[in-house]
Amino acid sequence: MSMEEAIEYALSEEEPAPTETSAPEESLGGEPRGGLTRRQREIAALVARGLTNRQIATELSISEHTVANHIAKTLKKLGLSSRSQLTAWVLEQRILP
Repeated sequence: MSMEEAIEYALSEEEPAPTETSAPEESLGGEPRGGLTRRQREIAALVARGLTNRQIATELSISEHTVANHIAKTLKKLGLSSRSQLTAWVLEQRILP
């Protein structure tokens, strides 16, 4: 690519085409469905089982604050606004433990 082509490409508003190296929706080592980490999926599944933040924290040996942070980030990533919506998403995705 020439310097002029590179500048034109950089200044264009076009989205780059997906490459073959794009991660699949459910990757083995990366982030799976919805862009959630393994821990976020694990906590989402526990929320779907009806556990409180305190119960989740006890089960995973982490602080309630950490659980709350994971839930908040998960809701944001998925564009959800409540634990019940998260539960519905978990059931749809069939990620219950």
